[in-house]
Amino acid sequence: MGQMISRSDAEVLIDEQVSREIIEGTIKQSRAMSMFRRLPNMTSNKTKMRVLDSLPLVYWQNSDNAKKKLTKMAWDKKYIVAEEMAVIVPIPEAVLDDANYDIWADVRPRIEEAMGKKFDQAVFTGVDKPQGFRADLLTSTLNAGASVTPLDTLYLSIDKAMSYVEESGYNPNSIVGGMNVKSAFRTMLDNNGQPIKGTEIDSLNRAYVDNGAWDKTLAQMIVGDFSQAVYAIRQDITFKVLDQAVIQDPSNGEIVYNLAQDDMVALRVVMRLGWEIPNPINSLQPDE
Repeated sequence: MGQMISRSDAEVLIDEQVSREIIEGTIKQSRAMSMFRRLPNMTSNKTKMRVLDSLPLVYWQNSDNAKKKLTKMAWDKKYIVAEEMAVIVPIPEAVLDDANYDIWADVRPRIEEAMGKKFDQAVFTGVDKPQGFRADLLTSTLNAGASVTPLDTLYLSIDKAMSYVEESGYNPNSIVGGMNVKSAFRTMLDNNGQPIKGTEIDSLNRAYVDNGAWDKTLAQMIVGDFSQAVYAIRQDITFKVLDQAVIQDPSNGEIVYNLAQDDMVALRVVMRLGWEIPNPINSLQPDE
C-alpha cells in the first residue's frame, strides 16, 4: 500500500517562527508481539516445529514373567509461514528541502506502529489476515467451543473462560482486550460483592490493546496461556529511500507517482514474520 505526505501535511514542520517541538501521540507497539514467545529468526519463509502429538502409555505388569509392552511418543509437524507487509510513503523533495525537521525520523515510528496494529488485527480477530497465517485467536476459540456468553457478573464470565483453558491442561496467565477492559477491572467485584484484589483473577496479567487493533464488538476479552503462542521474524523492519522508482496502484496497475519526473522521494518499509500456536497435547488433553 502507499500513502502520500503532502506539503500541507508537512507545513507544521517548516520554520515559521513557531515552536520547534513536535507534539504527537504516544507510539503504540504490537500487543501480540509483547505477549507471545519470540523464536529465533527464520532462515526460510517457512519454519518447521516438532510438536508433541502422542503420549507414551504405561502398563501394569500382571505377573513377574510378563513381557514388557512397548510404547512410543510421537511428534507432529507444524509450520510458521512468514508473510510480508509493506508500505511506501512518497514525499515531494521540495517539502524535504524546506523542512527544518527530520521528517523521516517522525514517519518511521508511525510506520512501525501501523505495522504492529496490522499484525495484531490479523492475530487477534483475523482482519486482513494473510493466506499463510493460521486462524486468528478469536476464530480458533470459537471453533473450539470455548467462548463464554456473558454470565451474571464479569467475574463469573472470566472464571468460566479460565476453566476452558484449564480443562485443556494449561494455566491461564493473561487476559487481552481493548481499553474498555481497564474500567471493567476497576469496578469488578467477586462472588461475595468484594473488590477482586488478591484473587486469582486479579493476578492475571492484563494486556490492553491500545493501538486500535481490538474490535470490542466481536469480543470483550480473550483469556489464555499466551506463552503457548509463538512468533518468528523472517525479515526485520527495513527502510529504503527510493528516488528513481515508479509507484503503481496495486489494484489496477496505474502509475500513481513517477518519482524522478515528479521530483519526489519515497520511503519503502518492509517486514516479514509469522506466528503459530504449537498446542502440544498433554496428559489432561490428549487431543489437539
